[in-house]
Amino acid sequence: MFPEYRDLISKLKTTDQHFQHLFDKHNALDQKIQNMESRIESATHEEIEALKKEKLAIKDQLYVILKKVSA
Repeated sequence: MFPEYRDLISKLKTTDQHFQHLFDKHNALDQKIQNMESRIESATHEEIEALKKEKLAIKDQLYVILKKVSA
């Protein structure tokens, strides 16, 4: 995710608690979605889609922070 910001992401994960929380939540949602799609966890199509939307919203928030800090 955002390879052009790799160094900044590493820095923010250790210096910005809000960013770290969002980043960790994004990764947890990603893993949960993968488990659901692989049938490791049971879920309806609607549940998976709702989690994907939540994950995308968090990704957007992360991008806004990255753009602001890098400006």
